Amino acid sequence: MTNTKRLDWVDAAKGISILLVVMLHSTLGVGADAGQIGFMHYAVAYSAPFRMPEFFLISGLFLSYVIARSWGRYADRRVVHYLYFYALWALIQMFFKTVIASGDIAGFFSGIFFALFEPYSVLWFIYMLAFFSAATKWLYNNHVPHWLVLAVAAVLQMLPTPNDSAVIAYFAEYYVFFYAGYALAPQIFKLTGWAQNHAMLATLGLVAWAGINFGLVFWPTADIQPDHVTTGFASWPGIHLILAFMGATAICVFAALLARFNLAKPLAWVGERSLAVYVAFVIPMAIVRTILFKIGVINDVGAISLLVIIAAATSSLIVYEIIQKIGFGKFLYTRPEWAKLEAGREKPDQAIKNSAPAE
Repeated sequence: MTNTKRLDWVDAAKGISILLVVMLHSTLGVGADAGQIGFMHYAVAYSAPFRMPEFFLISGLFLSYVIARSWGRYADRRVVHYLYFYALWALIQMFFKTVIASGDIAGFFSGIFFALFEPYSVLWFIYMLAFFSAATKWLYNNHVPHWLVLAVAAVLQMLPTPNDSAVIAYFAEYYVFFYAGYALAPQIFKLTGWAQNHAMLATLGLVAWAGINFGLVFWPTADIQPDHVTTGFASWPGIHLILAFMGATAICVFAALLARFNLAKPLAWVGERSLAVYVAFVIPMAIVRTILFKIGVINDVGAISLLVIIAAATSSLIVYEIIQKIGFGKFLYTRPEWAKLEAGREKPDQAIKNSAPAE
């Protein structure tokens, strides 16, 4: 197996992850506006156990390559980097939502203040990546053993989630997956390598996982509402943790099999640009959703959701590619020199497509 195929699966897994995130917000947004559910709501429910755990797992996968750097170089690449894009795109998204859409200038400035302490909208993921990266570096420098961190993080994940702080809630719910991506990276790469060399057995394993995930999500019942979904046994503490790890590793194996048979290129291309999609997709998502409801030609909620998903993802990618071609507006996706720490200027910073969460 070539190194290219072994690495393609990582980008393909990121591509799957970002499309699942776009699917979630597009589908629930359409459902909320329509007051109905569509067939895409069931896909959202099915992916609920593993959607964000897999994204965080992939995000920690290559952390071991940079964890030993000095705090300055590490913070520049793994903390300041994400905070720059969070701050920039939080301003852009808030401006569209409060000033352009609602004319609420006061709300715009108050939103800026609160976004410093509580992650804004869908951007909470990259906000938490900065926190997770800093926490992991601190644990590494203090020689805290992997097994202890994983054990404590797993317990936190199973405890009731606090409602008074989104940062604490997200940390408790998802840190175990990010840290597992870092600490268990050798085992994950061995698993995907094994899957690529034993495709039939790996496929049978995926089929078994798919059935287990389906049963635990929809049994005994799943509460599927227009603007949210609640799974069955899959939401129970302990079961949710196990199913999340099963699903996250299953997506890795699935992506590895796609790479094995040279089918991963389209998803890998999206995955290389996953952060570019993540920061921007909500803007075209809202615009296209509004237009489709105003036109009223399509009445099926599932079909509208699917169109919004496609439009939100593709338009984000198109805008990114246009900016890369013309060169104007690159600060939206490439961190400028002034936004780097001195220690991080030893090597040129890469564009956002090359700094997607899995790095």
